[in-house]
Amino acid sequence: MPQPLSERITDALALLTGTRTVRCPYPGCRVSVRYRHVTPDEAQRLTGLATDHARH
Repeated sequence: MPQPLSERITDALALLTGTRTVRCPYPGCRVSVRYRHVTPDEAQRLTGLATDHARH
């Protein structure tokens, strides 16, 4: 299912500020995590949290 236009625009604006957005790949799930200026370990933890549908 494609993202709504408003979400795509805010993701693009977040990229301009150096923020990374990770979304859950599960169809219909709207969970996303945004982060910037974190350690690689914390980025990996946040990515795992966002992409593991069983954890949220």
